[in-house]
Amino acid sequence: MVNELYREEPAKPTLTILVPVFNEAECLLRLSEALEAFLQQSPMAAQVLFVNDGSTDNSLSLIREICQRHSLFNYISLSRNSGLSTAIKAGIDHCQSTYIGYIDADLQTSPMDFLLFFEHLPTHQMICGIRMKRKDTFVKKISSRIANGFRRRMINDGIVDTGCPLKIIDAAYAKRVPFFDGMHRFLPALIQLQGGKVKQVPVQHFERYAGTSKYHLFNRLWGPLNDTFAFRWMRKRYIRYTIAEQLINERAVRHEQV
Repeated sequence: MVNELYREEPAKPTLTILVPVFNEAECLLRLSEALEAFLQQSPMAAQVLFVNDGSTDNSLSLIREICQRHSLFNYISLSRNSGLSTAIKAGIDHCQSTYIGYIDADLQTSPMDFLLFFEHLPTHQMICGIRMKRKDTFVKKISSRIANGFRRRMINDGIVDTGCPLKIIDAAYAKRVPFFDGMHRFLPALIQLQGGKVKQVPVQHFERYAGTSKYHLFNRLWGPLNDTFAFRWMRKRYIRYTIAEQLINERAVRHEQV
């Protein structure tokens, strides 16, 4: 009875929203306002982690100012521009929360749409958005459609819009993702590879608020096509196992350590 009375309650789940940033100074103040509005309505204790990916404009100085004004905003800054996959990995490595969210800094998606995701936790290990009525250029939309179609045919992951930057992932699964350059294009498939369940939810999409896209036709098509073959190679060699039974003699372990 005493044990029941003093049993510790499980910790409440928490969320960190990762925001990779590369030369997005024109969007950051507006983005911070949108993120703050989400934090105020989030049903889960949440915070923001900016990952400055070696920006050459004044993004870093703006990030510093934002984080000084808001206690729930934090940042790390990479020593040089290393690409989106590296920025996401660095952010995941520095998260201590139960769940890890991800959103781009360009304001083409809204942090408020994260509110649609919570009902699917914890029954799913990842929730990702599907951008509806996309407000992109024709070239951007057609290249994305080609790359998404090719990926689905090659790896059969069933993900409609893997490039949507709105995602929430169980941190335990996120930290086990085998990272490689271009990994950000396969996050849902990499969660499925671990046996995780992925839920897709329609979200809003907007025209870019300011600044310019860091992608062009070549890296929108060649990069995803090339990375798909790399993912297929990795998936065939991915190691996954389940322990059915175990016995670990603690005295023997202590003896070995001595």
